[in-house]
Amino acid sequence: MRLGTRLTLGLGVLSLAVFAVVGTALTTFMHDYLERQLGDQLKLIQTVQAKDAAAHGTVRRKPYYGWYTAVYDVSGDAVTLRRPSDVPDDTRAMADLARAMAHSGTELTRTARIDGEGTYRLRGCEVEPGVVLVSAAPVKDVEETVEQLITVQVVVFALALTALVVSGRRMLRRGLEPLSAMAHTAHGIASHDLSESASRLPLRADGRDGGREVAELRSAFNAMLEHIDDSLAVRAEAESRLRRFVADASHELRTPLMSVRGYADLFQYAAANEPAERERHLARLRAEAARMGVLLDDLLLLARLDEGEVEAPLRPARTDLAELVRQAADAFRAGHPGHPLTVTAGAAPPPLRLDPQRIRQVLDNLLTNAAVHTPAGTPVSVGVSVAGDRALVRVSDAGPGVPAEDRERVFDRFYRVDKARSRDRGGSGLGLAVARSLVRAHGGDIELGSEPGATVFTVRLPLDGAA
Repeated sequence: MRLGTRLTLGLGVLSLAVFAVVGTALTTFMHDYLERQLGDQLKLIQTVQAKDAAAHGTVRRKPYYGWYTAVYDVSGDAVTLRRPSDVPDDTRAMADLARAMAHSGTELTRTARIDGEGTYRLRGCEVEPGVVLVSAAPVKDVEETVEQLITVQVVVFALALTALVVSGRRMLRRGLEPLSAMAHTAHGIASHDLSESASRLPLRADGRDGGREVAELRSAFNAMLEHIDDSLAVRAEAESRLRRFVADASHELRTPLMSVRGYADLFQYAAANEPAERERHLARLRAEAARMGVLLDDLLLLARLDEGEVEAPLRPARTDLAELVRQAADAFRAGHPGHPLTVTAGAAPPPLRLDPQRIRQVLDNLLTNAAVHTPAGTPVSVGVSVAGDRALVRVSDAGPGVPAEDRERVFDRFYRVDKARSRDRGGSGLGLAVARSLVRAHGGDIELGSEPGATVFTVRLPLDGAA
């Protein structure tokens, strides 16, 4: 059964139990009250009847309709009824009470059944020694009054129970409407195509009815939907990046593989070629193989950094960051003489615990990126300094800058700003991605600041790893 039906039935059963207890208590109280009232009437009437019996020997005053009065002479166990008397045909109960009254020091009251008449309330009192007055009052009126009271209670309680169940059912249905709405929302989510994870779930549980508990459930439900939306968005982005990554990696590897296959085919005619031409083909094969090796090494390094292996691909040691910058600058001057390089020195940071080979790789990637993406003769500068709890390395150039639409994606894998640049000169698009992953593996970060005429890459490394 539905929750509203169960609650309504529970309310009805509880109300029925309450009504039964109240009705029983009220009926019992009324029955006892009417019996006490009848006894008081008997006592009051017998006071007058006792005087009448003492004066005339019998009771001459007529009692209430249906009441009986008798005067008995009691001698030992013998009981004699005085005449005339207003008594029923069956006087055994009245005679027994008179006999018991003669041997008792107090007034007696009992309830007895008189054949042909019904149930009566009997009361005896002693008029004088050996003379007992017995009065009998029917309890039929009391019983009828109690029966009417029970009937009224049953009707009233039945109407009240019906009204309570009907109104309670409506109130419960209204109160449970938010739960039904959330159930409808849940069914909508179940029928929603979660493979279309790029779009948000167009479902929410709204409303203000239901009380605090339902409001808390609604808030938790909506928070769950927000979490599902965020998770689906993250998954969609991850799937998109994975597809893009696979496509780019396949494209990057296809070019050198095609070159290797082409030069290998040329070696079918190697015997007819001159030695110089053969050496040129071999050199091209080695260059393409080296290019694929660098690409695969970068991909493997990125994969290991992404997985967060227990043994990270880092070998930290006590390292002078300023000395690493000078070494990278010397190597850049030797490899790119067409780009004047300036080394600016600020406050030198203390020796840090970092992997010198990986940080040197970061610096080489940033400097090479400045040389590749700027015209010959463009000034390049590199500097190291300290800001707060971070060591800073800035690599800047006076080139054309990075377009605004490309700044958010320059650190994506296989992304290249200049799509027209050949891959022999422009690289595979992994350099900046590798640099950012290595810096983050050291607990730092890297950011790009660019405007026309200036491009600045800033590397921040924590000083808490200082040796």
